[in-house]
Amino acid sequence: MKQNPANHVPLTPLSFLHRSADIFGHRDALVYGELARSWSELRERCIKMASALNQMGVGIGDAVSVLAFNTPEMYESHFSIPMAGGVLNTINTRLDAKTVAYILDDSNAKVLIVDSELANIAATALQQSQNQPQVIVINDKNIALLECPIPAVDYETVLNTGLSDFEWIRPTDEWLPLSLNYTSGTTGQPKGVLYHHRGSYLMSMGTVIGWQLPNHPTYLYTVPMFHCNGWGHAWTMAALAGKVVCLRTFSPELVFELLAKHKVSHFGGAPIVLNMLANAPTSVQRTFEQVIHVMTAGAPPPEKVLENMSQLGFEIMHVYGLTETYGHILQSTPQAEWSKLSIKKIAELKARQGVRFPMTEEVCVIDQSTGNKVAHDGKSIGEIVFRGNTCMMGYLNNDTATAQAFEGGWFHSGDLAVIHPDGYIQIKDRSKDIIISGGENISSVEVENILYQHTAVGEAAVVAMPDEFWGEVPCAFVELKEGAKVSENELIDHCKNNMAKFKRPKKVIFGPLPKTATGKIQKHELRTRIKAHSE
Repeated sequence: MKQNPANHVPLTPLSFLHRSADIFGHRDALVYGELARSWSELRERCIKMASALNQMGVGIGDAVSVLAFNTPEMYESHFSIPMAGGVLNTINTRLDAKTVAYILDDSNAKVLIVDSELANIAATALQQSQNQPQVIVINDKNIALLECPIPAVDYETVLNTGLSDFEWIRPTDEWLPLSLNYTSGTTGQPKGVLYHHRGSYLMSMGTVIGWQLPNHPTYLYTVPMFHCNGWGHAWTMAALAGKVVCLRTFSPELVFELLAKHKVSHFGGAPIVLNMLANAPTSVQRTFEQVIHVMTAGAPPPEKVLENMSQLGFEIMHVYGLTETYGHILQSTPQAEWSKLSIKKIAELKARQGVRFPMTEEVCVIDQSTGNKVAHDGKSIGEIVFRGNTCMMGYLNNDTATAQAFEGGWFHSGDLAVIHPDGYIQIKDRSKDIIISGGENISSVEVENILYQHTAVGEAAVVAMPDEFWGEVPCAFVELKEGAKVSENELIDHCKNNMAKFKRPKKVIFGPLPKTATGKIQKHELRTRIKAHSE
């Protein structure tokens, strides 16, 4: 028996758009302010934009970078760019220009689509970049008109040059790259994570089952679409012909307003999002007739936040994943017997990373020295490793890092965890020294490198410090050069001026750094100091 066009069709989430447009073309697909577009209208726009990009020279394997907020144009890009044969590269809107320039160079982007509000960052990045992509600017009518400081063509103008009967490019192989997401990884230099069509298709299907999504959900897009492609929910909502409510900027008041106005059934967000909603003024908060299902990831949500959210009518599901795994691979799946437990105990159980999603083939916790699976005793610590179809193709232009990540036939997360007797996984530490702040990864090495650039700094080490608002924030331990003087605020300002503002340390502690006999800084000792300071 052989594969043939009748029995083997490459999987792609692009097919979800066409099914929804064919069957539910009249239903709302996107809502943004006063704008509403149906699934048939959305498909026509995506086809025309794919045609226009193709006319601009975008072909199979060409990256198209998008520096934009959660607006309709960003959502459309999840379909139009791959329909032109291109690879969607969404860029974190909070990054500094230097990092954006690196991404434009590393991805060799052929086109850059940028929101007018971010055009100044893009302009600075292009001055530093060797690559000079063609620029398309999004002029959002919901904000004041901003002048673009770089030569660019308006998004709508470009779209209208496209042909509505364009024969969009279907992937001939489901292993072809669909999107490219950059993660800070374990070093200061971001790494490009490639997703393929098959993985994104299966991630969508797994999310439908794991989150028990109904047909036609109403989804508020609070997760930034630059982050793991918004956890893949752009494609998941297309699979279900849901209604996507776009959110350009987050504020508790606006979120509560949209949840009520559109009778939202689902949304996602980092614990900081839940924290802001739970702690919003009572004049802003609302209760709802419908249960609102919330997916949260990045750090365990605090017990009090879960309790407050429950009282407001929110049902929380905690998940775990990485950029390299297309987003979530574990979920703290509730069991029926949990309903008999106290709020505190339920919060404790929900705070665990959990068990594998339906599309996740295998997740283990292995002893890093022996490679053996750890006992299910809630005490034995090992590294979370993973294999499955929702695992990255690899790191772009980085064979060494790819080989290290896939050593032994597993993807190595670098996260240290235990497995409880009921099979649920719980993280105990992060061997990568990555700080997760407000759902965003911050590389401790990147912050350290900036600190070392200050003339007064002799040695520096950065670790995570608990924060009630952000979950975690960077804390810097600094040993000054002999005779040097500098204040805490001066070092924080130095970092703020040389990197993305959200990555700067929120606290600087001066003094000798603990070291091993070979001179290696003992970060575990620094974490112990912070823990003692916080208690």
